[in-house]
Amino acid sequence: MRRREFIAGLGAVVWPLAARAQQPTVPLVAFVSPGSADDFNAAAFRKGLGETGYVEGQNVFVEYHWLEGQYDRLPALMADLVRRRVAVIATSGSQPAAIAAKAATATIPIVFAVADDPVKLGLVASLSRPGGNATGINFFNSETAAKRLALLHALVPKAVRVAVLVNPANATTAESTLESAQEAARTLGLQIQVLNASTSREIDSAFATIERERPDALFLANDGFLASRRVQFVTLAAYHRIPAAYPQRTVVAVGGLMSYGGDGEENIRQVGAYIGTILKGTKPADLPVVQSTKFKFVINLQTARLLGIEVAPTLLALADEVIE
Repeated sequence: MRRREFIAGLGAVVWPLAARAQQPTVPLVAFVSPGSADDFNAAAFRKGLGETGYVEGQNVFVEYHWLEGQYDRLPALMADLVRRRVAVIATSGSQPAAIAAKAATATIPIVFAVADDPVKLGLVASLSRPGGNATGINFFNSETAAKRLALLHALVPKAVRVAVLVNPANATTAESTLESAQEAARTLGLQIQVLNASTSREIDSAFATIERERPDALFLANDGFLASRRVQFVTLAAYHRIPAAYPQRTVVAVGGLMSYGGDGEENIRQVGAYIGTILKGTKPADLPVVQSTKFKFVINLQTARLLGIEVAPTLLALADEVIE
């Protein structure tokens, strides 16, 4: 009798385990960012996932990796993600991460958001027919860099010498930014001085150079790590009283003078939506690269006043947003 009771009890224990084993596995998405968690628009990302029926923590898990500018971590990180066979690798706002992911796997789907041409970067065969395991969003670094420099010149027309700060660890963006800025500078009659920074300490050193050589304005490249140091940039720019132009609205929101660039909220929403679409079964090869169509020009009037800059009415009319 006891033996029969024991076997019956064992069956009661084993059955739930077997039932759980038959349940579908919740997919794991690896999200790799060049900055920090403080720089992440989680609401927009989750909105994109939700549009395709996915809710983080319920039917999809997301594992976040914040590089904080340490691009040298990428080879080991990507090798680990490939070894663990994550469902999707997302590399928002980081060209080095997208390139590292593509080099690490030809099978795991990759969703990127990059500033430069993904065809030239070797991520896709073409924008309309990616043809491989990667797709995503392109937000036109070269075009926006030239326009941002022109807007900075219009805002500070007496500026002649402009310091352009790039992150050499993000070589492709640094090169395209300098090429676009130098070409635009020739048209505008400006002189370009190149500064490099890939760490917080190097940002401080760049401003020490600005203190010593006194350029008329500062222009930042579109780099995820530099964007994540927005408070440091705004604080130093205010201390040194130098007008600065940034790619992201988030910098202007905390006191930067002006920005012009792609709609970051829309871009990260699209990343989330493409991840969900791929999880539902669509191949990256069949998802065309989305080209950004929303660009924002933002001015912080309070910062302009503190710098003694009188913003022309024509520029105020051009601005998509004016922060008082």
